[in-house]
Amino acid sequence: MKRNRHDKILEIIREKDIETQEELAAALKECGYTVTQATVSRDIRQLGLSKSPSPSGKLRYVLIRKEENQPSDKYARVLKDSFVSAENAQNLLVIRTVSGMAMAAAAALDAMDHTRIVGCIAGDDTIFAAMRTTEDAAAMAEDLRNQLQ
Repeated sequence: MKRNRHDKILEIIREKDIETQEELAAALKECGYTVTQATVSRDIRQLGLSKSPSPSGKLRYVLIRKEENQPSDKYARVLKDSFVSAENAQNLLVIRTVSGMAMAAAAALDAMDHTRIVGCIAGDDTIFAAMRTTEDAAAMAEDLRNQLQ
């Protein structure tokens, strides 16, 4: 439930200029989430949201990516250099890598801390990544193919 609410919060702040916790709580209520101000405050802190000027000049909540949450250049390079293919099978993503590189590529995926990925298991040249939904697996496969091939 919390993960779904966090995903919805990120969607809301991408689509709307949300200036206050009360506005965010109201937007969540419109989406079917009943939350208190304390819950919204905690969610904002856990997501690491900050306020930034909107084009209109008012402050709004935004997600600022922190460097420690981003994979290092080394991980990104390992993932790109080892990637062969990605295919989804229901909510699993089957990623093929160069022989002997699956463990390093899985570590790179884990370092990305992507909300779609629940966890990864790696062998020699294959990674099974469990996704939250079949839609997440299809979208992630497409993203990886577009970014890494």
